[in-house]
Amino acid sequence: MAISDWPSGERPRERLLAQGAAALSDAELLAIYLRVGIRGKSAVDLARDLLARFDGSLATLAAASLGELAATRGIGSAKAAQLKASFELSRRALSQEMAKRDNFSSPDKVRDWLRLQLAHRPREVFVALWLDAQNRLLASEELFAGTLTQTSVYPREILKSALANNAAAVILAHNHPSGLAEPSAADEILTRTLKQALTLIDVRLLDHFIVAGTQSPLSFAERGLI
Repeated sequence: MAISDWPSGERPRERLLAQGAAALSDAELLAIYLRVGIRGKSAVDLARDLLARFDGSLATLAAASLGELAATRGIGSAKAAQLKASFELSRRALSQEMAKRDNFSSPDKVRDWLRLQLAHRPREVFVALWLDAQNRLLASEELFAGTLTQTSVYPREILKSALANNAAAVILAHNHPSGLAEPSAADEILTRTLKQALTLIDVRLLDHFIVAGTQSPLSFAERGLI
């Protein structure tokens, strides 16, 4: 049955107008975005299929590639592009809002911010969050980008960036597109090298995080690796 044939009080759009977006399920919100279903399936059915394909997780759905989205029956390239655009807008809005706040003294807030920035990236990237003496964000810089499995990081460039930003402290992070958050021996050696180098210019290395998929980013400081 098409959604237009449902009682008006049960239609997602009408419910949203009457009760607010928070009253709707994930599938109902997606259905409003999809607008129409396919033969034999309403937009809500299609939204449920889409969620099921990605383990019922909006975070996993948002991180999916265009090809993965388009492969779902009834989605196609046009709807996949619209979905990716909406997810990216949401990610940017949340990221900008978090960056305005004094969130970088809390490891949990840093993790949330880094997930927004890095969890969706298909290649390994290395970023620095430059902070002032009160741990307020001065700048977020993507310093290096690499392949699916590795990134070349140059300490000299990190020191130049620290001085250019007049930073008092830094939080480093990189992602593992493989989905495995465990640090490699090279990660540990690099972190120690960077800490020693940054100490020479009086910049504190507060932490180094590894972001892997939608799981909680791994903290080197909490592991005793800094």
